[in-house]
Amino acid sequence: MYVPGELDETKKVLIDVGTGYYVEKEIPDAIDYFKRKVKFVTTQIEKVQQIMKEKLIAREVVIETMEGKIQATLAAQQASGAAAKS
Repeated sequence: MYVPGELDETKKVLIDVGTGYYVEKEIPDAIDYFKRKVKFVTTQIEKVQQIMKEKLIAREVVIETMEGKIQATLAAQQASGAAAKS
């Protein structure tokens, strides 16, 4: 959510560091904190994207294996049904 506003104190800001905790920092330190935070989040996103790619490949292998087994089962059932009719 975006809320416009003005700062009374322009030398220090409050930073939400998570879990309801706030830290007062000077502007250059706050900028450094957020640059590090953006770098960390970007790195985590890249890791998750790589894991997702690996999981999708594994999923495709499982699907192909299951389809092969289903086809083999159907073929076996058809063969035993045809043998029973003869």
